[in-house]
Amino acid sequence: MTTSRFLLLFSSLAIAGGGGYAAGTHGLATHINKIISEQALGETMPPAAEPAGKVIYYRHPDGLPEYAATPRKTADGRDFIGVRESEDVAFETVKKATAEKVEAPPTTGERKILYYRNPMGLPDTSKVPKKDTMGMDYLPVYDGEEADSSVVKVSLGKLQRTGVKTATAENAIVSRQVRVPGTITFDERLVRIVSMRVNAFIEGVADVTTGDRVLKGDELFRFFSKDIARAGAEYATELRGGGKPDLDVGGALQLRNLGVPEETVKAIAQSRTVPRSIAYLSPSDGVVLERSATTGMMAEAGDVLFRIADMSKVWVVADVPEFDAATIRKGAQATVRVRNLPGKTFEGTVDLIYPELQSQTRTTKVRIELSNAEGLLLANMYAEVEIASGEQAPVVAVPNSAVIDTGDRQVVFVDRGEGRFEPRDVTLGMRGDDRTEIRKGVEAGEKIVVSANFLLDAESNLNAALNVLTAGEVKP
Repeated sequence: MTTSRFLLLFSSLAIAGGGGYAAGTHGLATHINKIISEQALGETMPPAAEPAGKVIYYRHPDGLPEYAATPRKTADGRDFIGVRESEDVAFETVKKATAEKVEAPPTTGERKILYYRNPMGLPDTSKVPKKDTMGMDYLPVYDGEEADSSVVKVSLGKLQRTGVKTATAENAIVSRQVRVPGTITFDERLVRIVSMRVNAFIEGVADVTTGDRVLKGDELFRFFSKDIARAGAEYATELRGGGKPDLDVGGALQLRNLGVPEETVKAIAQSRTVPRSIAYLSPSDGVVLERSATTGMMAEAGDVLFRIADMSKVWVVADVPEFDAATIRKGAQATVRVRNLPGKTFEGTVDLIYPELQSQTRTTKVRIELSNAEGLLLANMYAEVEIASGEQAPVVAVPNSAVIDTGDRQVVFVDRGEGRFEPRDVTLGMRGDDRTEIRKGVEAGEKIVVSANFLLDAESNLNAALNVLTAGEVKP
């Protein structure tokens, strides 16, 4: 008889334990344990207390992982079951540990926790700490954070796993190198045209041809002009009569106006005679670009007889894209390299930005002045040009990787401490090789996320979207 009672008691305990576990997963542990205890154990154990406390949330009647903060129905029209404080094991477990934080009024300087939200962004909240079906902790929502749903909150462990890094926005000079193609050309200001101001016969041409280098004062050709001869005779007569050899008045000035070299005018003043033919001297050093003078020809006033280019300085004309042209300033430093002079660089400055945009290529021409004392640079050479662009004054700047540019908006994430990151719309300025100018939205000294900010942006957008879609359901 004793053995039978023992077996009966053992079976009852097993049924009570198994039934209690199964029912507990469906939120019915309290009721089933009560029934089993009354039937199997009689007066051995005290009866379980009735569910007490207010309803803290509602669960699916079939035990599915679906919860709601307010009464709702299933797809087939059944009511969700209310779960009271005494029935929720997690609530009882942490109730004492979190009583001061959840129920007691917050002390000075301590932020109040309003509720806990689902870590996956689902419209499911809880007044107490809990875990989701995958074992992830619900995230606390503090007083004052509800309005700014885009703020991303990340735990310390997650920060380390995702590789979030920050840097400080600072005042710095933002610049970058604009690399564009260019072409070597003559400095137009150093090209000289040799022509006669009066009709003249060319009696002899020096042995120089196109491409030859000449020096200032070298004889190019000799010529005879009856107009110059008449003016020279009048000047000589003037001197014989006691006139002064002043080059700026009288016959001397007339000769100079007719294009007679100053050296020839001085020679007439000394000899008091006019030479049969007059030598025309090179006006500058340079390369002969064109020779039209021929011995025996009749040159009319204005005919081009020689064209000489001074190559001591040259221009580089570079084609700069429209986007980069706005960042280049006159006087900016430029570095020029040519392919047939490997390892050789030439330093110059931007002399002019042409006020015209090429409609077909959407580029503008930028002129750079270079010294060519060695004569290594030749006209029409192809050049590779690097121009320093940007303002010379310091501006608020952040690393390039900190800016998320979606096309419609530009965003950076500001570190607000304690694992919270705020997306901030910014207005961009100059983009340099390493930094980007921030004209509006960020102040110098603020900490900016420079790594893994795309992950924060994705979570921020998700939070904002869920806040809009479930505005009436998220709050418990």
